[in-house]
Amino acid sequence: MASISAISALSLTTIAFLVASTVSFNGVNGNFLTETYQREFDYFVLALQWPGTNCRYTHKCCHNNGCCRRSGVPTHFTIHGLWPNYNDGGWPSCCSRSAFDINEISTLRHALDEYWPSLSCGSPSTCHGHRGSFWAHEVEMHGTCATSVMKDEYQYFLTVLNIYFKYNVTEVLSKAGYVPSNSERYPLGGVITAIGNAFHQTPLVVCSGSAVKELRLCFYKNFKPRDCATGTRVNEQVDSLKYSCPKYVSFPTYDSSGLKYVEALESITI
Repeated sequence: MASISAISALSLTTIAFLVASTVSFNGVNGNFLTETYQREFDYFVLALQWPGTNCRYTHKCCHNNGCCRRSGVPTHFTIHGLWPNYNDGGWPSCCSRSAFDINEISTLRHALDEYWPSLSCGSPSTCHGHRGSFWAHEVEMHGTCATSVMKDEYQYFLTVLNIYFKYNVTEVLSKAGYVPSNSERYPLGGVITAIGNAFHQTPLVVCSGSAVKELRLCFYKNFKPRDCATGTRVNEQVDSLKYSCPKYVSFPTYDSSGLKYVEALESITI
């Protein structure tokens, strides 16, 4: 049985250096340009993807698809995004016309490629009818709505990486015996308890069938853990999409070696 990969010492060292050399989460370089007012959000959702499940939707490979790495599909949770949310279950979106600039995050690219890869060959929607990269979607759709905490694109991505490493879901589950497998199933209650004991919060688990698709952690605006909201429109949406989990769940692996590579990107909506 394979063990879930730990974060590499090299990457941790790189992130530690970046954190030490950054002023704070409220830096003002390259500020998001606010366009229209949307009421202040209440808390953050950190959405993490399980690649073994998400990659099952990959039917063709391309250079920017993390499911198609020559080293194999990641066996650790990867980042989907950090989303400002309202306590009533809604969320703000597209709070600025600021466009994603990949040059702003050049020093973070190694960590982002490893821990925040796109898991498709698509070009997701961004804002105002545009399409772009997975990172562009996340920062334009969600990051621009968190200006009270993160003032610019660089701070958004750096903040998400910091929180991801601090709350290492993959490591916690591995220590509890919940490891990648295409045959083993684990009690959902045990998965939730392991996270709760480690981080003092109740996560939201999203499944595709019995396979864990996402795991979401929630935080106050100062990044202290909090339980994810229950009984809200968010959870109603999850249920309506039939992403609720059964009593026993799995963390499947995936092999993309038989897929063909393509150059053109097909449009998708995330």
